[in-house]
Amino acid sequence: MSTTPRVSSAVPGQPAQFGTVLAQQPELLAAFGRLYAAFWNEGVLDHRTKEVARIRNARVTNCGY
Repeated sequence: MSTTPRVSSAVPGQPAQFGTVLAQQPELLAAFGRLYAAFWNEGVLDHRTKEVARIRNARVTNCGY
């Protein structure tokens, strides 16, 4: 699994991490936050199943986040 982001940080002096990369588009960061909260707090699947799916997807797509 890669841990090296493929884009640069939008925050000067900060390493490229999830939040600093999305800081390039603040409205996108806010929308993602709402979507992510809805994903974890709603739906028919329990939290454990969602987490297993998240980890599996990260491995398949070689996502470092």
